[in-house]
Amino acid sequence: MGAEPARVGTMVKYFLGQSVLRSSWDQVFAAFWQRYPNPYSKHVLTEDIVHREVTPDQKLLSRRLLTKTNRMPRWAERLFPANVAHSVYILEDSIVDPQNQTMTTFTWNINHARLMVVEERCVYCVNSDNSGWTEIRREAWVSSSLFGVSRAVQEFGLARFKSNVTKTMKGFEYILAKLQGEAPSKTLVETAKEAKEKAKETALAATEKAKDLANKAATKQQQQQLV
Repeated sequence: MGAEPARVGTMVKYFLGQSVLRSSWDQVFAAFWQRYPNPYSKHVLTEDIVHREVTPDQKLLSRRLLTKTNRMPRWAERLFPANVAHSVYILEDSIVDPQNQTMTTFTWNINHARLMVVEERCVYCVNSDNSGWTEIRREAWVSSSLFGVSRAVQEFGLARFKSNVTKTMKGFEYILAKLQGEAPSKTLVETAKEAKEKAKETALAATEKAKDLANKAATKQQQQQLV
């Protein structure tokens, strides 16, 4: 446990990224275990801790099993039977070192491996520029052994991974704000809903103004005809 899973011996798509959360390492560590549910994690269905231990050198080792929805692209659905599960099971191993304030996580999917394997390694540590912030260094490897379309599958997997990273960070910020007693920022859905309602109000006001101008124009025309 805690060892990085072996990557498939084929060509892979590689991702390297770095993010910063404007919260302390202790706060991020606490939020990590309380991330789900949040408005940005509706694709996460379940989470279960299957193993946890504290090592003699006071490191916390954990393994979780996550279930997420796995909507395939339409062209990929034609390659698999209709009864193939649309959920993906993900193992997450984590090593927490409170002494050095680092947390390292490894995640990889254990089903749909023939279609695609996505492996991720994240290191959470204190930001070098601001000790009150937390830095996340993220690596990912996307591979596929599906003959003939592996490159297309990898491109799709990498694009989806990047999209999920954005959701992950939004979810983290939401939970951190909640834990710190702040009003969480509006979700994208809430923002879109408000914009839609505002657009309706603007359209209604414009319609009423147009009617008013039309009535005034008609009244003026009638007055001119009477003269």
